[in-house]
Formats: sequence, structure tokens, C-alpha cells
Amino acid sequence: MSGETVDLDSLKGKVVLVTFWSTRCPICESEIPKLNKMAAAYRGKDVVFLAPTMDNPTRIESFLRTNPFDFEILPNSFGILLKYADPDNTGTVNLGFPAYFLVNQKGEVEMKASGWDKIDKLDSLIKNLLNAGK
Repeated sequence: MSGETVDLDSLKGKVVLVTFWSTRCPICESEIPKLNKMAAAYRGKDVVFLAPTMDNPTRIESFLRTNPFDFEILPNSFGILLKYADPDNTGTVNLGFPAYFLVNQKGEVEMKASGWDKIDKLDSLIKNLLNAGK
């Protein structure tokens, strides 16, 4: 929540895990410690963790008192979801929380998933992408 704008195109060459979440999502809350552990394991490597949310900074700050993130939170970020989500035939985006978008070094989406228990699969894919990029 640094206030800086994140340009996703500038992250090409890195693996990017975008975790779309909400302060009102109990599954998101339970996944935060796992994501923090994974972010710590990849610190110093070409992996970026981003956590966009539609929530406003005031609500986020209150939530963070008991649920700290160890990576970049992007408040008011509905546009990022729209960049990666696939709308249905009516143009509506229906996606559960948390929603994960794993983006490869070329800026292409490798995996889209939502809900709980996706961390191990994401971790495995990140390792594969890093090894393939060597």
C-alpha cells in the first residue's frame, strides 16, 4: 500500500503471482500465512507477489492489524482483475476469492484458479517457471 502505481507490463522477465482477495473473505484470511511463507521463500528471486483488492485503504489497514501481508497490497484494484479474468458471455466477471493468476516471464497467464488449497500447485508452477527461465 505504498501508493505507487504498479505497471504489470514492467514486470516482464519475472514470474508474477497476483492474488486477488477481500477483507470479507475467510478463505483469503486463512491463506495469507501460506502466501507470506511462499513470498519469503522466493525473496531475492525473479518472483513478484501482488495482492490487489477492491477494498479501500481504511478497511485494509484495519484488516492488516491481525492479518499482515509480507508483500505488496494494491487497494482499489478492480482493473487488475479485469485484465486477467475472463468475463462470461454477458460481460460479467464471476470469480471466487481468493483468485490467483500466475503470470510467466513473458507476461502470459500460466494458471488461473480461485478458492482454497491452491498454494502447493502455485509453488510447484513457480519453481518450474524459474527453472525453465534459467
